[in-house]
This record gives sequence, C-alpha cells and structure tokens, in this order.
Amino acid sequence: MNPFEQLLANNKAWAAKQVERDKDFFKRLQDQQAPKFLWIGCSDSRVPANEITDTLPGEIFVHRNVANMVVHTDMNLLTVLEYAVKVLGVEHILVVGHYGCGGVRAAMTQQNFGIINPWLKHIKDVYRLHKDELDQLETQDQQVDRLTELNVIEQVNNLAKTITVQEAWAAEKRPHLHGWVYGLKDGLINPVYHMPPCTPQDPIYEFNLNSPK
Repeated sequence: MNPFEQLLANNKAWAAKQVERDKDFFKRLQDQQAPKFLWIGCSDSRVPANEITDTLPGEIFVHRNVANMVVHTDMNLLTVLEYAVKVLGVEHILVVGHYGCGGVRAAMTQQNFGIINPWLKHIKDVYRLHKDELDQLETQDQQVDRLTELNVIEQVNNLAKTITVQEAWAAEKRPHLHGWVYGLKDGLINPVYHMPPCTPQDPIYEFNLNSPK
C-alpha cells in the first residue's frame, strides 16, 4: 500500500470509529463551527493542535506557518485572524511554538536558505533585540529554546498591534492572547506569556478607533 493510500485507509477507519462512538458526531460538526480558540502554531508535523490538547475537531481554529509567526504583511495570517475574531468570536488566541524549533535554529545562522530568508529575517530581528541575553547562555540548544520563548512573546505582541485585535478589545473585551511553548521531549506545554484584553501598548501602535477610516 502506498503511503497516501494508507492515509485514506486510516481516514475510513477513523470516521467509522467516530460514528460508532457517537452517531451524531459529524452532524454536529456539519451544522456549526464555534471554537473558543485560535491556534497560531508552527508547521512542524510533531505539533498537532488537537492531539496535544486532547480536543475534538471543531474546538480549535488553526493557522500554522514556519515558526508560528505573526507577520503584519502576511495576508493569510491576517485573514485567518479576522475570521476567527470577527466571525467565530474566539475568546483566546494561542501562539504556540515548540522547543528545538528548526525555523528558530535556522534563523540563528548565517546560512542562505533562499526564498525562506525573508521569513527567517523576522526571527533574526527578535534575536537582535535579545542578543545580550542569548549570548550569555552556555549551549546552542539553550539559546534556541530561549529564542523560541522570546519569539513567541514577540508574536503575541504583534497580535496586539493589529487593528483586528484592538477593535475586538475595545468593543467586546476579548480575546485573551497567550504565548505557549510545547516540549517535544515531554509533551507538555509551557505557558510563557499572557496578555489580557485591553493591555496597553506603546501609543505608537494604538489605533485611534474614534477617527474616520
């Protein structure tokens, strides 16, 4: 059996098992989507949102990219964010990195990765901001893991700078913003940052929501 055929076979077995456990499982999913969480995670195949949080389909709205970045020119991310906040009404946004992240590790080198370079530059910017702290760590693994945490925190702050989040904060006092880092070694999530709704930002990033668009 080819690898893709195995995936199809797995899908049939999974679907049958869900119906056996709960005959209305797919009917509920078909009728509505009402997740409380938006997950902005790394594309790494070892960090699947539903599995590591033990949640069912329909409970987490998911966006993934290399190194769980919130880039202000990324229309894919901004579209997902707008839909999650304005349409789905999520209450929490989770930026979830993972220790040992290959994207973070790559950003700490001078290696040329071609078309990936512009994306990694955003992580390099985080490294530059915290270079003194990172350089004091003894091993490269420690540096990568700490930069992973700092990168998650920076991406949470990037979320708070978006008009989507600021409008939702002003109108509905939601969502909470969270920075988490998942451990591949033990399967545990380390919550490293939390930003409640309406947390003040540097004034240069705060939009005047009373002014005409």
